[in-house]
Amino acid sequence: MSTAAVVKEAVKETLIGSDEHAAADQVQPTAQTKARFTRYAVQDSETGELFLGPDQFIDAVAPPHEDYHKIKREQYSILFSVADRANKGKVTLSDWTYFENLLEKPDAEYEIAFRLFDVERLGTVKYDDFRRLYELNKGPNSIPFDWDCEWAKLYIGSKTKRHNLDYQQFSQMLRGLQGERIRQAFQLFDKDGDGFIEPGDFERIIMETSKHKLSDHLLENLNTLCNISQGSKVSYANVRAFQNIIKEMDLVELIIRKACGKSQDGKITRTEFLNQAAKITRFSLFTPMEADILFHFASVGNTSGRLGLEDFAKVLDPSWRNRHEAEARLLPQAVQTKGQQFAHRAGESAYNFILGSLSGAFGAFMVYPIDLVKTRMQNQRGASPGSRLYDNSIDCFRKVIRNEGFRGLYSGVLPQLVGVAPEKAIKLTVNDLVRGAFTDKQGNISVIHEIIAGGTAGGCQVVFTNPLEIVKIRLQVQGEVAKSVEGAPKRSAMWIVRNLGLVGLYKGASACLLRDVPFSAIYFPTYSHLKKDLFGESKTKKLGVLQLLTAGAIAGMPAAYLTTPCDVIKTRLQVEARKGDTQYTGLRHAAKTIWKEEGFRAFFKGGPARIFRSSPQFGFTLAAYELLQSVLPYPGQKAEKMHAGVADAVSMVKDSVGGDSPYTRSRNALKILLDLDEQFGRVKLDTNAAGWKALPTWMQTPPKTA
Repeated sequence: MSTAAVVKEAVKETLIGSDEHAAADQVQPTAQTKARFTRYAVQDSETGELFLGPDQFIDAVAPPHEDYHKIKREQYSILFSVADRANKGKVTLSDWTYFENLLEKPDAEYEIAFRLFDVERLGTVKYDDFRRLYELNKGPNSIPFDWDCEWAKLYIGSKTKRHNLDYQQFSQMLRGLQGERIRQAFQLFDKDGDGFIEPGDFERIIMETSKHKLSDHLLENLNTLCNISQGSKVSYANVRAFQNIIKEMDLVELIIRKACGKSQDGKITRTEFLNQAAKITRFSLFTPMEADILFHFASVGNTSGRLGLEDFAKVLDPSWRNRHEAEARLLPQAVQTKGQQFAHRAGESAYNFILGSLSGAFGAFMVYPIDLVKTRMQNQRGASPGSRLYDNSIDCFRKVIRNEGFRGLYSGVLPQLVGVAPEKAIKLTVNDLVRGAFTDKQGNISVIHEIIAGGTAGGCQVVFTNPLEIVKIRLQVQGEVAKSVEGAPKRSAMWIVRNLGLVGLYKGASACLLRDVPFSAIYFPTYSHLKKDLFGESKTKKLGVLQLLTAGAIAGMPAAYLTTPCDVIKTRLQVEARKGDTQYTGLRHAAKTIWKEEGFRAFFKGGPARIFRSSPQFGFTLAAYELLQSVLPYPGQKAEKMHAGVADAVSMVKDSVGGDSPYTRSRNALKILLDLDEQFGRVKLDTNAAGWKALPTWMQTPPKTA
């Protein structure tokens, strides 16, 4: 083996590692790797071997249907020479496997750049090769860069003492190259040497050095940077501060998410950002000017001074589209027919109704035994202990199990589950609709409107609540009647419905309305404020199931107990009176009779049981409702991920392709190369020995066609 070959193998082992029992070329491709290769490969007409030519390679790492936005698809051709290890103008399966393994490495971006400029494959980059490839690929009108500057000499030596760069030296030089390009460009445009340039010149500098890493919002507003100072020009300090912010975008995002997560309204000020940055970093990493620049670009269109994640997304997310493109994407919705709009609203309403039904049934089932005990306690008449069947709620619970068995605790549960589904669905849906109507654009709603929304929801549910309640109550007390009256027949829910008729099913509706309207008017505002004020829920902080359950349970306590008198009257009106008991003729008559015969305390019979039933029931219901909304989002919407703090901070907008795809990793690798010049990798087709035709011979070899 020649000396050059030995050196190449040693370098390969250093860069990609080796196995004691197998060479790197013998690494077996995974099924996924092989499938991607086979999908795009063509067959050599002479040998029958499958391979990827430049066009097929681009299709494999940059599928035509993807959105390239900042990086042009043809620029991915620059990666072909890295994958083509044999310099034959084609990529075999082993080459493709090697390339995908290379992309898996944590420093893949720098390794790909190094291998691209290591023309002779000897593990070092020569200055002449690097300079030549750079000059061939930069744009024709690019801002010039002086490779004989003092900065370059520190890395590659002076003209008479040039030295080659190994991988570590080369990658370190690349990291600082963009900053030096910006410095030289600033000096070029600073004609009079006063340390200021025109906003248009600053815009050109950034467009040629950082366009591929920035959002459209930033690019559209670059010339407004001068607005943060008193003058109309951009200083060098402004330029360096801007560069530092975009260089530390990931850290900036983590700080913003942490700060917004602590804020009650999900928004922060410049001071809150700096305070949070000082807590996360060991020292003050961001200067006041850098914070000013960040907030300046994020606040375009929002002059309140308090910014949320939706404002910062315009700065932090490089895939954020400009206003015109966003409007274009929304256009299909804007031109929907009335029929389509109606169908969409109907589908969304049906979705909310189904979730509310499932949540209501779950909540009712969890607390049904307590509800049965509450009903029997409220139906118990007589002030003297000797005339009462049960001493208290616990005694009632024990006697039901002893006399009727465990199943007795669930007497009448089926109609309860059938009826509670639409009842709770209506309550939750109406509350959301009315709250939405009274909520302003900033997401704020007054307390009086919260009460109105809750009361309206409670009133609307009575149409389902009353028939459900009267059937359920009569089934619940049937067990104790059977014990006290010998030979009493056991009635079914359908028998009760037929016997009562339509009018009878709404007996006690006035009392039911008097109970449900104030209950919901108290419950929903209390629940909302507990989530926001006690547990700190905001746009950036979603509560966990335990927190939702606790908030719902606490909110149910005052609502349940304060409406107990109306519930007692409703129960007495709806239960079939036994022989010898007073027959109530209406709401007022029932209230007067209970006061006269049993005293004021009778109005709060079953109050504790009602608290222990209503409180956790609505807690279970609302927790299930919000959890289902997150886990089973409406079609077309993404499920919300519940998270809190830096540990769960993620990018604001997900990539259209998974992070483990060659397309995504290849795009990240190109970002380092584009720091050299925005035009890097564009294939030039002119005939004047330009472009890739001036590269070494092995890089000019045309691929074989099938």
